[in-house]
Amino acid sequence: MIEFNDVTRTYGRKVAVDRLSLSVRRGELFALLGPNGAGKTTTLKMLVGLLRPASGKVTVGGHDVADRARQAARLLGYVPDEPYLYDKLTGREFLEFVAEMRGMDQRTVKNRIARESDVFELHDFIHDLTETYSHGMKQRLVFASAMLHDPEVLVIDEPMVGLDPRSVRLVKDLLRRRAAAGTAVLMSTHTLAVAEEVADRIGIMNHGQLHFLGTIDELRSQTASDGESLESLFLTLTDGQSPEGNGHE
Repeated sequence: MIEFNDVTRTYGRKVAVDRLSLSVRRGELFALLGPNGAGKTTTLKMLVGLLRPASGKVTVGGHDVADRARQAARLLGYVPDEPYLYDKLTGREFLEFVAEMRGMDQRTVKNRIARESDVFELHDFIHDLTETYSHGMKQRLVFASAMLHDPEVLVIDEPMVGLDPRSVRLVKDLLRRRAAAGTAVLMSTHTLAVAEEVADRIGIMNHGQLHFLGTIDELRSQTASDGESLESLFLTLTDGQSPEGNGHE
């Protein structure tokens, strides 16, 4: 469903993503791990069409994201690492705006907003201006907006940042349900524990390159043979940089 084929992205002389090849199938929850500057956010931005590769190809559902952006976008739901909203819109108005941009009919919009309001527990603040929202409230609203059109591919950058424990559990359960229903889910995270709990497979990036690709059990097998803990192997693969970092790439 998601394909990166020998993809490179540069910023001037800096190589942010270096010859990345990666596939995520329908119904798979894939976690992309790595420290700040590893290339995770750049990878996700290429996937959703916000950046173009310098070389290689990114496809979603067989559609080249660069050349068939509209067709690919119909399949995608995207939750960025920072929730960007329109301050003078209420939460409901924001969801209606997103739905209109998606070309959804009014009856469907009404039903989907009601559904996502229940899922993300938005009822207490959906009629308030988004400028009054906490970070966690904004994140829940952005999640709801990404789910309105029932995307076949869900792309999430650092999904747990700024969420309280209840919201973290809500998001983890959502991701599992979506994957079980056949959605291809690709999320980036700094947190090894989150990936260990929810992901079917993981990839560990550093300096723009993929240094490990497989399941947590396969990573555990590697740690057992080396006599290292899971975290120790992660640190080895990422030049000793902690998976618990914060910030942007």
